[in-house]
Amino acid sequence: MLDTMELEQERGITIKAQSVRLNYIAKNRNKYQFNLIDTPGHTDFSYEVSRSLSACEGALLIIDAAQGIEAQTIANCHIALKMKIKIIPILNKIDLPHAHPEKVVKEIENIIGIKSNHILQCSAKTGLGVPNILEHIVDNLNPPHGNPESELQALIIDSWFDNYLGVIILIRVKNGYLKQGKIIALCNEKRGIQVDLLYYDINVIQKIIEKLKNLIPRQQFDIIIQTSINNQIIAKGTVKQLRKNVLSKCYGGDMLKNNTYIC
Repeated sequence: MLDTMELEQERGITIKAQSVRLNYIAKNRNKYQFNLIDTPGHTDFSYEVSRSLSACEGALLIIDAAQGIEAQTIANCHIALKMKIKIIPILNKIDLPHAHPEKVVKEIENIIGIKSNHILQCSAKTGLGVPNILEHIVDNLNPPHGNPESELQALIIDSWFDNYLGVIILIRVKNGYLKQGKIIALCNEKRGIQVDLLYYDINVIQKIIEKLKNLIPRQQFDIIIQTSINNQIIAKGTVKQLRKNVLSKCYGGDMLKNNTYIC
């Protein structure tokens, strides 16, 4: 789901870090909001890892139960330790027939130094053990902290261009707060930038558009649906015509040969 590049989808790898927001109701019936970042594991993309870890309170160190500890696992673990970030080790793919979870757990103890009783086991494919991981995050990781009354300090995690909104910047606010219309300054820019629009949930917007597409009856022509916030179009949809455009294909043939026909 988070692999957006064609090469990532083709080879099943992560090249560019991707973020996702997850709303979770824990066993204590409290609602929590997890902001997760899926980072590449390979050491060639260590900058993506270090930049993402700078915005986090904890790190899920996911280890393959079939392949065991790799060099990239140790490298990423050392990056998290240097940043003094709490590490939650997770042994994944325990459902595979050639997985050896007991052997890999001993490797983690000997090489990384994490005790076996602190290692969580799961299968992301079947969902086995995933609820335990979510509960462990709730019980062991602290929420973000900062002073909202102080000067604005934020870390840029990622940025991209949207056809409707323009440049979108994903940030982690350390101190202060953001509001629409506020002028912010980047460290390497001398000019100020105005905040036009704060967080929006594109999934909710797409659901609204799909609902409208089902409610609006189809006509002899396409109907364009668009959603906007503060006169800014953020999403579009189309109710397709009832049948093919008859008028555009009504006449054909070569009039000089007198074989003109009407469809």
